[in-house]
Amino acid sequence: MGTNDNFILAIESSCDETSASVIVDGKVLNNIVATQSVHEKYGGVVPELASRAHQENLIPVVQEAVLSAGITLDQLSAVAFTRGPGLMGSLLVGVSFAKALAFARNIPLIEVNHMQAHILAHFIDDPKPNFPFICLTVSGGHTQLVLVKDFLDMEVIGETQDDAVGEAFDKTAKLLGLPYPGGPLIDKYAKDGNPKAFKFPVTRMAGLNYSFSGIKTAVLYFLRDQLKENPKFIEENLEDLCASIQWTLIEMLQIKLKEAVKRYGVKEVAIAGGVSANSGLRNTLNELAITKGWNLYIPKFEYCTDNAGMIAMAAHYKYLAREFSTYDVTPLAKMKI
Repeated sequence: MGTNDNFILAIESSCDETSASVIVDGKVLNNIVATQSVHEKYGGVVPELASRAHQENLIPVVQEAVLSAGITLDQLSAVAFTRGPGLMGSLLVGVSFAKALAFARNIPLIEVNHMQAHILAHFIDDPKPNFPFICLTVSGGHTQLVLVKDFLDMEVIGETQDDAVGEAFDKTAKLLGLPYPGGPLIDKYAKDGNPKAFKFPVTRMAGLNYSFSGIKTAVLYFLRDQLKENPKFIEENLEDLCASIQWTLIEMLQIKLKEAVKRYGVKEVAIAGGVSANSGLRNTLNELAITKGWNLYIPKFEYCTDNAGMIAMAAHYKYLAREFSTYDVTPLAKMKI
C-alpha cells in the first residue's frame, strides 16, 4: 500500500450488529462484526439494549479494524457511517462516533444508506454484476425490488406494503415455538421437510409490490385449529411446517422477481440482505437463473447480514463522487434509496 492510498473507516450500527471495516481504493481489508446475544431471551431486538451494546462494542471493533488493516487513525482519508434506515438509538451511536472522529481528524464524513450498501456489497468480490441489474433486497426490515442503473443511481420498483419477508420468517418461527432469530431455524428444519405438506396462501399485490402480513395470520389460525385436535401437532410436523412456510414465502418473492425481470428486460439479477443467506431462496433463484438464462449474483454469507464491509464499499463510490456530509448530519430511522 502506497502513501497516496485512500483509507476509509466504515461503521455499521443500524440494528443489533456493531461492525467496522477499512477499505483502501475499493478493496475491503477487513470486516469486523460484534453480535449481540442479549436479545435472544426477549424473542426480538430490544432497541434500548441494542444501543447500549453498541456503546460497549464500537470502540473495540473500530480498534480491531484499524489494527488489522495495518494503519493508524492518522492515515484515514474519511469516515463513513450508516445514516439509516434502522433503529434510531443504534444509529445515533454510530453517527455520533463517526462525526466526532471525522471532526477531530479534519477529514470528510460520508453518510451511507443501509439498503444501498446491501446492494453494493456485490462489488466487494468477483463476480460483479453489470449495469443495469435488478436486485431483490430481503431483510428483517425491508423487502424491495431495485433497478440498479449505476453505483449511486438506484430506483425502487417494488416493495412490501406491510411486513418484510425476514419479519415474516421470524414471526412464523415464533408461532412454531422456535427461538429468536427464527428465520435461520426455519431454513434448517425445512431441508428435511416436504414443502407441499401444508398449503398457505400466496398473497398477490398489484404491480411489483409485496405483502407478507397475511401468512402470519394464516399460520396462526392453522396451528390453532390443528393443536385443538392434536397438542403435539407442531412437534410431530415441524420439518414439514417449516418447509411449507418457507416455500410459500419464496414463491411470493420469485413471482414478483420474474415479473420485474420481464418488465425491464434485464438478465442481470442479484439478491442482497440478511434473508439472501437462506439456502432455500438461493437454491430457488439458482434454478430460475438456469431456466431463465439470468446471470445471478449472490454475496458471500458474511456480506449478506448487516456488516461494515458493505458500508465501506458504498462509501468508496461516494468518496470518488465527492459526496460528503456536513458535521451536523443526524440519523434517519426511515431513509429511502
